[in-house]
Amino acid sequence: MRRPLVRASSGSGWGRLALILSILSLAAAQSSTNTSSVPAVTILLNCGARESKNDAGGRLWEGDEESKFAPAAVANLVSAVASWQDPALPSTVPYMNARIFTAPATYSFAVSPGRYWLRLHFYPANYSQSYQRSDALFTVVSDRYTLLHNFSTSQTADALIQAYLVREFSLNVSSDRLNVTFSPERKSGYAFINGIEVVPMPDMFSTAPLVGTAGTFTISSSTVLQTMNRLNVGGQYIPPTEDSNLSRTWYDDSPYIYGAAYGITNDNGSHNLDYRLIPQYTAPVKVYTTFRSMTSDPKVNVLFNLTWMFYVDANFTYLVRLHFCEWIYPLVNQRVFNIYLNNQTAQGTFDVIGTGAGLGNPVYKDYAIYVPAEKGDSTLFVALQPDTTANPPPQHYDSILNGLELFKLNDSAGNLAGPNPVANIDNQGSDTVVNTPSSSHNSSSKGPVIGAVAGGVAVLGLIIALFCFVRRRRGSSSGGDKPSGWLPLPLYGGNSHTMGSKLSIASGKSGTGSYVSSAPSSFCRHFTFAEIQEATKNFDESRILGVGGFGKVYEGEVDGGTKVAVKRGNPLAEQGIHEFQTEIEMLSKLRHRHLVSLIGYCEENCEMILVYDYMAKGPLRGHIYGNSNLNPLSWKQRLEICIGAARGLHYLHTGAAQTIIHRDVKTTNILLDENLVAKVSDFGLSKTGPTLDHTHVSTVVKGSFGYLDPEYYRRQQLTEKSDVYSFGVVLFEVLCARPAINPSLPREQVSIAEWALHYQRKGMLEEIIDPHLKGKINPESLKKYGEAAEKCLAEQGVDRPAMGDILWNLEFALQLQETAMENKVMDDSTADLIQMSPDYNHVNNLATYAAVDNSTSTSTGGHSLASVDLDDLTPSAVFSQLVNPQGR
Repeated sequence: MRRPLVRASSGSGWGRLALILSILSLAAAQSSTNTSSVPAVTILLNCGARESKNDAGGRLWEGDEESKFAPAAVANLVSAVASWQDPALPSTVPYMNARIFTAPATYSFAVSPGRYWLRLHFYPANYSQSYQRSDALFTVVSDRYTLLHNFSTSQTADALIQAYLVREFSLNVSSDRLNVTFSPERKSGYAFINGIEVVPMPDMFSTAPLVGTAGTFTISSSTVLQTMNRLNVGGQYIPPTEDSNLSRTWYDDSPYIYGAAYGITNDNGSHNLDYRLIPQYTAPVKVYTTFRSMTSDPKVNVLFNLTWMFYVDANFTYLVRLHFCEWIYPLVNQRVFNIYLNNQTAQGTFDVIGTGAGLGNPVYKDYAIYVPAEKGDSTLFVALQPDTTANPPPQHYDSILNGLELFKLNDSAGNLAGPNPVANIDNQGSDTVVNTPSSSHNSSSKGPVIGAVAGGVAVLGLIIALFCFVRRRRGSSSGGDKPSGWLPLPLYGGNSHTMGSKLSIASGKSGTGSYVSSAPSSFCRHFTFAEIQEATKNFDESRILGVGGFGKVYEGEVDGGTKVAVKRGNPLAEQGIHEFQTEIEMLSKLRHRHLVSLIGYCEENCEMILVYDYMAKGPLRGHIYGNSNLNPLSWKQRLEICIGAARGLHYLHTGAAQTIIHRDVKTTNILLDENLVAKVSDFGLSKTGPTLDHTHVSTVVKGSFGYLDPEYYRRQQLTEKSDVYSFGVVLFEVLCARPAINPSLPREQVSIAEWALHYQRKGMLEEIIDPHLKGKINPESLKKYGEAAEKCLAEQGVDRPAMGDILWNLEFALQLQETAMENKVMDDSTADLIQMSPDYNHVNNLATYAAVDNSTSTSTGGHSLASVDLDDLTPSAVFSQLVNPQGR
């Protein structure tokens, strides 16, 4: 895989000359690009509609009924309205009206010569009784280019679990007309279109090195490109309205990351971004201010690549555009890495600063690669790897990427069309990998090609789709072809700006409320949207309790004053349909004192809303750091909270009907009620554990960076010991009062797990504890606590204790602390007590009893020390309870 290029030393004359020439070449190229003329006209056509209307984003679409661009009014030209509105549509405009053709018909747009984005919007639905969605099979041609061929919108939408489809092309128009022709492929069928966008764009493409050869690929005025993917690497979804005048959509890159090596995401804000080397329209600010890099450990970084995987159509050339902006290392030869496409070197010893860019100066690199037809799925891998062969060696073995765009280029016949995807029988929203890593892949099963689309589509719906397709790629036995084009996932509906999908996880079809139909109604209440609005005073911002991966959490009141927490799904948040369904399915079946109770849910008006018990004290994290308005917790309080959380997790692992693995244990997911009783929350990522004849669940890696079990991270094999590892991080976080990951600290302190383990193993843990706890922890209590946390963080899962054992150790640590506190009180009056009672040993026994009696710990399904009747205990009984607690 490695074919490094020899990089000249930055100190040599030749190196300086090469750098100067590179800068001058880049400046000349960008100067040419900056002066590119941009055609002036933008057209938004609402096909099949008579009047002009605004979409949900405020853009005005012209009805084509009497438009000068519409095809001639002939008998085979029909205006129709969809028979039903899928709630996942981002807007009724342009999707509810359609122009239907039973014979070839052409839209002709009067434009100025230049390059344009052409976006075609399709909503596969029944249009009256005459036009069934399955009968739409057609070809789309623009001048001599075939954009879509034998295109089945219904088959594509069903296979990709989409409510609507968008295809984006970049075409150069040399005349004053852009023609787009729709032709049905069979007599009994029809062609249709819901919306057409013609958006002027600058001439953004020129030449690119052809990977695997010594030549270059020229993107001329005759080249047509189809957008396959557009990713904001390390960042979140960017809607079209935030992308200058080009109306592009950028998606989160995490669904495309291959393997467990996710790296670290960063957001620099918009500070000091300077487009001096490239035009500002190249990509939005948010693309360049967020990025994904590797870990802080160079020894780890040299062992793996940052890799993204895409499903593509074979026998086409693809253009890969990589966006870079360095924010951390200001000098040449500090971060140097290799770039690979499909295991071939696209560029060796690449240095962002070496291109002539300074900190905050964005640049991009283009590469072309041909993907031949091979056995199995056609895939395109983009990989970054630290360059360990550079001379002199770089200061940091790391790599970085800010954005990625993938375009398919037309072949020599002017064709861009790929085959229709084949629907998977089991389109489920699970991320479980059915086959083991050693399972053979069916050569005929195909996955999706996913790309950006216009409209307010939730980025995290992409995660659900990709996981479905990974399952199909690994486990499907049905044959078929790969899909071509761009995948918008149905997560919004109507004109609402909130969650809107009604996707059925079981069937892949759309239907109101179907994705929560499995929730037991006897334990989970259904709220109307009107009830939720009343409870939250119409989502008054003053009632916000916090913001999480799913969305905002509001304080609410239901049933005449009962306080609740209302979590409202956010379209741009990190979690979506699958997490919503999982939360309901899990929590509706679980009731435990140390688990947050789910009261109900609401799915009306295209919303995803969950209603929980109100936790007055909020997340544990705010009580140990990050909130100066809260009084610091005592050591005893922290121990009791950790014991409560351990009891909740222990119940999940052993007390439920089937083992449940939480998969996202962290201090923000441990909530406290008014009495500081801990309750584990947020079950959106939870998984049921392995069956008796399996040792693990094979699944893609999910969780929070800094808490992830390294074994799970490497092998993608999930067990309850993964929760134990995360809980070990929580234990050190509670003790040291600092985040699990803090990139601003020196390298050896970035990860609290590594930092605290280092001090624990040296017997110096007291040196890094929360200053508020200095001198207030009994050494034996601290020792027992540290040992428990250390065991949780064992590298191998088999070496970690069960959660019940951790619970026992924490209760022992609490007992040691309370005994020490009681003994300290007793020491102040020892002389008086000795004078009153000649039996000094009796005094010590009383102190032991008092320590047990004052414990506030309770347990569910068993007995802790505090729950045992002291009248039935002798001193030896107390000891036996510590050694072998009842109910464990």
